[in-house]
Amino acid sequence: MSFLTLQFEDAHGCAMHQPMKARQLRNMKSWTSALAGHAATLLFAVLLPLGSLAADSPAPGRPTLSPDVATQALFPFVLPWDDAGPSVANLSGWLPKPAGKFGHIRAGEDGHLYFGKERVRFFGVDLAFSANFPRSEDAVKVAARMAKFGINIVRFHIMDMRRFPDGLLARHSADTRKLDPEALERLDFFTDQLERNGIYVYLCLLNYRPFNAADGLPKEIEQLGDPYQGRHVIGFYDARILELQKEYARNLLGHRNAFTGLTYAEDPGVAFVEINNENGLIQAWLGGEVDKLPEVFQPELKRQWNAWLRQRYETSARLRQAWGVKAEPLGGEMLANSDFARGTEGWVVERHEGAEAEASPSDDLPEALRGVKSARLTVTKPGTQSWHVRFEQPGLKVQAERPCTLTFWARAERPGDMGVSLDENHAPWQSLGLRATVKLTPQWRQFRFVPWVERSDDSARVIFDPPMEAGVCWLAGISLRPGGAAGLESDERLEEGTVRTVPRGQAGEHTAEAQRDWVRFLWETEDCYWQTMYRCLKDDLKVKALVIGTVVGCSTPNLMAKLDCVDAHAYWQHPIFPGRPWDAENWIVQNRTMVNDRGGTLPDLALRRVLGRPFSVTEYGHSAPNTFVSEGSLLRAAYAALQDWDYISASRYSHEANWDLRRIRNYFDIDQHPTKMLTLIPAAAMFLRGDVKPARELVVAMLDKELEVDILRHGVPWDLVHAGHAGVTREVALVHRTAIAVGGQPAPAGALRPEQVKIEGDKFVSDTGELTWDLSQRERGVVTVDAARSKAVIGYGGGKRFDLGGVVIEPGPTLQDGWSAITVTAMEGEVGTGPSHWLITATGCAENTRMGWKSAEKTSVGKDWGEAPSLVEGIPARITLPLPAARVEAWTLDERGQRKLPLPVRADTHGNAAISIGPESRTLWYEVAARGE
Repeated sequence: MSFLTLQFEDAHGCAMHQPMKARQLRNMKSWTSALAGHAATLLFAVLLPLGSLAADSPAPGRPTLSPDVATQALFPFVLPWDDAGPSVANLSGWLPKPAGKFGHIRAGEDGHLYFGKERVRFFGVDLAFSANFPRSEDAVKVAARMAKFGINIVRFHIMDMRRFPDGLLARHSADTRKLDPEALERLDFFTDQLERNGIYVYLCLLNYRPFNAADGLPKEIEQLGDPYQGRHVIGFYDARILELQKEYARNLLGHRNAFTGLTYAEDPGVAFVEINNENGLIQAWLGGEVDKLPEVFQPELKRQWNAWLRQRYETSARLRQAWGVKAEPLGGEMLANSDFARGTEGWVVERHEGAEAEASPSDDLPEALRGVKSARLTVTKPGTQSWHVRFEQPGLKVQAERPCTLTFWARAERPGDMGVSLDENHAPWQSLGLRATVKLTPQWRQFRFVPWVERSDDSARVIFDPPMEAGVCWLAGISLRPGGAAGLESDERLEEGTVRTVPRGQAGEHTAEAQRDWVRFLWETEDCYWQTMYRCLKDDLKVKALVIGTVVGCSTPNLMAKLDCVDAHAYWQHPIFPGRPWDAENWIVQNRTMVNDRGGTLPDLALRRVLGRPFSVTEYGHSAPNTFVSEGSLLRAAYAALQDWDYISASRYSHEANWDLRRIRNYFDIDQHPTKMLTLIPAAAMFLRGDVKPARELVVAMLDKELEVDILRHGVPWDLVHAGHAGVTREVALVHRTAIAVGGQPAPAGALRPEQVKIEGDKFVSDTGELTWDLSQRERGVVTVDAARSKAVIGYGGGKRFDLGGVVIEPGPTLQDGWSAITVTAMEGEVGTGPSHWLITATGCAENTRMGWKSAEKTSVGKDWGEAPSLVEGIPARITLPLPAARVEAWTLDERGQRKLPLPVRADTHGNAAISIGPESRTLWYEVAARGE
């Protein structure tokens, strides 16, 4: 994944900053509506009789529902921003108060979190910008509302990017070194309120701080604009920026909270401190960010590189011998029709995911190439990933442990980035020694690469990925020949400290052992940074909280395992920006449900867990306006419990202190999103209470430093190293627990090795039998939860019958072809064990009033997010409990979770309580109470 953090505007023109993580999209169909014609209006206006629905009923059809009819089927539903009243839907009683009453959170020998002798799990949210600093009267209400929804930790995120009121930085100050007194006072009060409600605190030290010349740094640092994380890369090896980070930590963690009477360093309610959000030196190099650093910051990195090499090899002669440096004369041309004299014969244009492009011969040439042709690449519809349009020549034969030389000329009608690679033309589609990016301009430029071929291959290909935008670019004079110089140049000598650093785009020009040494150097330099900051926090500042470095994906499992807790982040259907990054008008959120994917984001997370360390997912989101986001928290909680993780968090509660918006705010914020908020309650029960049991079997991948280093030579940002690189397939995480054993750590007795586990088919049942991810019907996935106190049917359940341990759920037809998310949660008691209280939630589509959809597929609204109030879909279903109907009462609940109207309870043929729910109740949740015998 690549990562950007660029400014955009929300629907009200407010500048926002969010991380962009470009993921490989999975091959799923776009969303289509379920019902057609005005008959749908009547269907959703009355309660459907569901008793006739059978398990073998035919699946509903897929005609498109007109937007007007779809809107008529929705009704207003707003969860009040300040409600914390007692009800069956209030989980605040589950949280021990105050946070920290049992002492500081600690990591146990079993790799889990504890307060005192009791294990604790965290179910959290994060905040950003002004939401970190609410007014005192708002802080009281927000903290109480969070506790109601089971939130027991808050991550204070992106406090260091802006000045108060949108950040912690002091107003009217040119530098970034001073903290604003009013911001600190508001943070203090809010922290105190959270802790009083049983909610712990997580503090981030470095997110998007805009280091500048006024901080005492070279003015060139300001060339690394928004996103500011490019400035943070320098801190991994530059002592000046490292000292600024330590100073910020002292100012924040050493500050005494006037309301708790404790510093943040000593407060037991502060559970975690994070060093550096989503950043790492190796990741920055893999993403080309190190290559872009201004020249003034390059000599120090080169000095440290040469010092590292001298310590390892002492002389240039030994270095040359270790690296296997050699030079070979150029051989014959390997490409066919390289001058395009026969048009584009021998060349292939690949198009994926609906992208449109073509290639044709052209007379547009650089002066040096008169008398031949160029290839004109015209992209009329760009893809959403670089590989969606490719111009390539396959059928090449390359020989291992030899250099080859690729040269070409290129230009584009507008500046842009072109990818260049030498890859396998077969699974697993890996690099053979070259993956680089070149910057195209309207002027012709020549480029030259000398990749060192990794493996012999009789089916290789040279690939050009044009810029990801509509437009035209030209290629000419392409040549690929065996041979060329490889290794140290004649002017590089270790004794003089003149061995050059390794630019990402030229890594393939070095031998495998030279590449390994460069990655080892980056690894050890990054390790020094993490350990220096860790020791500053623990030894100098006496921080009692657990320390997280950054996420695995931006750093490596072996590096992060040296700290207190291992973290990971993920988003399903993160916004895509086909043109300008974070363009508020031109964006897409694919309207796809994760139940049609083989685990979606969840296996990606599971493959990053480290054995013997607490595991957290401190950022996770399903992006609005995707109409399937009701699934997000439920799936995350169920599989986090199966994997036995310690901390999961929704990103984010809010990024601004405008609490009573009464509509969906943006892609990420959940506080005003009706279905994202409401589903937190059954999700909290699955995870916090441990309703879903951990998997019985554990699959362990062995991953030491040297294997990491070798994998990283071909790594990509955001996907550096994980258990998948050591043999664990993604589907394993849907059935068993997974973990990585780092640094020579032995696997526990009884643990399975990756090669012992083979998961096949399209139906994945957890080894506990409680979770099933069923893809046996194409594009109609269903996930079920069958735990003693938590039941759920998530996905295309319409027209089917699910018997979950005696609780029978029969979803009806919906706006999304029978897709819904229905949960039945025992809030008190259990099935058939005397008195009990149950909460039913039934969610589907959600949007705002007069939302400005740009297409029938509902993939974008541009800047037109619509108006208040938010609108939701009522879900029809029949739910039968294994309790005598005479003992059961049921109610619809209002937007505060209070009883609204009685709901009829009928007896089925066995006398059990059967409850029919539907859109006529104009609610998303219901209460059921059963009396004892």
